[in-house]
Amino acid sequence: MDSSMPKQKMAVRSISESVYVGMCLKIGTPQQVASRRDIVDLSEMLIDSEVMRKTYITMLSGSTREGFRLRESDRDTMYWLNNHRVIWDFSQVQFYNTQENAVILCDSSESPPGFTLLWLPLERANSKVISACVRMHDGLYISSSKYRQVTSSFSSGSTIHGPCSSGLREGVLEYDHAYCFVSDSWPPSASSWIDRCQLSPPPHVVNDIVRNGCHFVAIGHKLGYHTDNEWRVSFSQAEYKFVCSMNHTQFLTYGLLKLFLKEIINKGLRDEDKLLCSYHMKTTVFWAIQQNTQPHWRPQNILGGFWVCFKLLLKWVYEGVCPNFFIPENNMFLSNIYGEAQKTLFTRLYRLYKTGITLLLHSPSISSYITNALCNPRLTIYTDELNLISEVKRDIDIFREIDANDATGKLDIHICEKYLHAVEQLLSLPLTQYHIVMLQKLTANIFQGFAFILHSMCSYTGSNKQLYIVDKLSCHMLKLTAKFGYVSDFLYIAMYYYKTFRYREALSVIDLTKVKLARPYLMFDSHVDGERYTETVGGQSLSTKMRQAVAQDIGLNNGVFYINELMQEQQCSEQCSEQNSWPVLYIPPLILLHMLDFLCLRYVDTIRAQRALNDLQALVHHDQGLLVHVRLRDISWEILGICQQITGNLQAALYSYQHSLRQYPFHKIQTATLQRIQDLHV
Repeated sequence: MDSSMPKQKMAVRSISESVYVGMCLKIGTPQQVASRRDIVDLSEMLIDSEVMRKTYITMLSGSTREGFRLRESDRDTMYWLNNHRVIWDFSQVQFYNTQENAVILCDSSESPPGFTLLWLPLERANSKVISACVRMHDGLYISSSKYRQVTSSFSSGSTIHGPCSSGLREGVLEYDHAYCFVSDSWPPSASSWIDRCQLSPPPHVVNDIVRNGCHFVAIGHKLGYHTDNEWRVSFSQAEYKFVCSMNHTQFLTYGLLKLFLKEIINKGLRDEDKLLCSYHMKTTVFWAIQQNTQPHWRPQNILGGFWVCFKLLLKWVYEGVCPNFFIPENNMFLSNIYGEAQKTLFTRLYRLYKTGITLLLHSPSISSYITNALCNPRLTIYTDELNLISEVKRDIDIFREIDANDATGKLDIHICEKYLHAVEQLLSLPLTQYHIVMLQKLTANIFQGFAFILHSMCSYTGSNKQLYIVDKLSCHMLKLTAKFGYVSDFLYIAMYYYKTFRYREALSVIDLTKVKLARPYLMFDSHVDGERYTETVGGQSLSTKMRQAVAQDIGLNNGVFYINELMQEQQCSEQCSEQNSWPVLYIPPLILLHMLDFLCLRYVDTIRAQRALNDLQALVHHDQGLLVHVRLRDISWEILGICQQITGNLQAALYSYQHSLRQYPFHKIQTATLQRIQDLHV
């Protein structure tokens, strides 16, 4: 018996390391998770910087913010009014200018732990807030249920789900928008949490969490006296900071629990029968880390960490008590896990518990890694970053993340100026390589928008001298973006030259861009020759790779008009942007290149112009999703139709417009397409 113990320990260690590797491939390596967080952080730092002084501050929260990119991870965003602050007692009024800020006072006297009423003592606030108020206790209180109704209208087509407005953006991305309020102060009811933080998280993280206060989301306790009017104290920002302080094994244990919940506990259950949620899993990890139940969180014992959390969860279900991590008096099982439902859930979990760690063989995501370790006990498993994922795959993940977070919203001249001032401030901060490359992309967006806005402002009102100065400045900004932006960003210069009637200069840029986009090592979305990419730019900085070897779809901000031929589509898309459409028109780079080539050559060489149109037609008709993403086929067919209509080939144009209408309406340009069809018959 004794002699077999070392072998058993080695086997368990081998399985744990194999599971760790599998989770890294499923969830992300340390570098991948760090890059995702940094890119989102930088984007928010720029968009919500103080110089922007926006009405609403936004913060991505939940799994996506924490660094998960699971298929089922929705995009949770919190919004709060920039000039409204919640205080815990009247003494805190002194910290605010009540002429500029609406002060809201907590009244927790009749609410369960973790919930409160929000009282407007001065009865002065945003009109939307006032419209959501009710009279109680001789005062004006903000009703959570009314506020949900008021703010749900901000997202057309959404439904109310808990404290959020939920829906699908473009039918592909599930979102939850929570309109809430913020407090700069830490809740008195959570003061005991500070005292518990002896071992975890580190003191600097605790101080940062406490200094940033909390939020209030629009949902009351189901068993409270004021369910429709109460607000729940939210520690979303604190939770994110705690998750970031975890080591990677702890983070992957959290991910493993999420998969355990989805693929095993809740498998086959109807939504109404799913009593446990991802937040319960997160809470078990938090408590397990802080209580030091598992002293060493390393790849070799990730299964041990998982088992500690599972046993804690089982104990909570047995007792019917799940203590909130920040306010333990708030039992998160109180309203739904009790009686027969509690017994059924415990029986289900205990049956899994008796199975032992082999219960994870029922998880499709990681079962193969366990089986692999069991069948190959002498297999050497490498858990270091370099052996887990190639440089090419890591770069694909990073540039995809940049692409998903590079929207700056609607631009005008004043917003561009504020953005550039914010960029200047950010450059003085300590930035990671992921911060820097994200800042590069956002700055390129701002310069591109700025250049076209300046030109449009001076085209009709400025003198020749003003036009010359503006043109020189615009060209300079666009050339700068080409120096530190993507390879495909050269097309913005071509668009500008075309817009200003410099067709030969535009063609020169187009020819150069053709060469750059034809490079055998070019990365476009996830398409790349990994061997050539590594040979050419392997080991170089992300900034260098972006400039020399990466192309992305061209984004036309709908608040800026780039070329007249697409103005109709941009206006149509902009009108629909309030209905959850993207505020940007995305065009595949080769589609735009062939379009600009055709438009310019009409004035220079009609034979070559026809060849450019033929190239565009061949790409639109025959691409299999390699160079034209499925979601961008609506605008691609539209562009082909526009070019065919310009040549007078109305039958071909009609065919293209009709095909545009049959595509998935990603850009919401159907009204523009129908108008173009109507114009064909005039």
